[in-house]
Amino acid sequence: MVQAHKRSVTRRGIYLLPSLFTLMGLFSGFYALIAAVQGRYELAGWAILAAALFDMLDGRVARLLNAETAFGAELDSLCDMVSFGLAPAVLVYLWALAPLQKFGWLAAFLITACAALRLARFNVQLASQDKRYFQGLPTPATALLLATAVLFHEQGDYQPIAWLWFVISVALAWLMVSGVRFLSGKDIDLKQRRPFTMLVGMLLVIVFIMADPYKVLFAIMLIYCLHGPVMSVWQHQKATRHRLAKRRARMRGHNTSNGDEN
Repeated sequence: MVQAHKRSVTRRGIYLLPSLFTLMGLFSGFYALIAAVQGRYELAGWAILAAALFDMLDGRVARLLNAETAFGAELDSLCDMVSFGLAPAVLVYLWALAPLQKFGWLAAFLITACAALRLARFNVQLASQDKRYFQGLPTPATALLLATAVLFHEQGDYQPIAWLWFVISVALAWLMVSGVRFLSGKDIDLKQRRPFTMLVGMLLVIVFIMADPYKVLFAIMLIYCLHGPVMSVWQHQKATRHRLAKRRARMRGHNTSNGDEN
């Protein structure tokens, strides 16, 4: 009876380490909100980057420790809504979209609403998803593009163009709820042995980022957000060429059979 009680307590317990990383991500996202409201946009951008780092770590730690639970998944999703749905929307509104008045806050609201829809769809389709790809732009990627854009502009003392960021915000909102596929990187198993050159390559990437983090991080996130639509166009053209080739092959076969009959 005592053992049964201990098992029930264990079931009701939570894994502390992954949940701690998740809550640190929430803290970073909330701090980004406060910094944005105070007009400290660069600090808000770095806080969103910190939230993304904690978001990456909590999932990895949970998988490495075999500590994935329904509670952890729900907590992660709710925290992501604050850090990657609300915080970047408020940041981009105050930083770039405020001069557009109603159009500005509507574009920011689209980011928040589509982030919520994207997270809800991800949770529902989690079991049936291809782990190699995300369906729709991930909410952390949207947040990171906006955060690194702010850092890039603040470091270079560039002024944001309100209508340009209105268009970008609407495009990012659409990409989150679209069917466009983006590489996930989840098929990379960190527990397996890898070639030594991979470690050297990762070190070179870190050095490259540290050489000019403001520009390099923005460039990396811009490339990631663009690779999905480019990959979709390329795959669509490839599928179209394949269908045309099959159709021509059937037509040649049909003409050949008619010639044999004649």
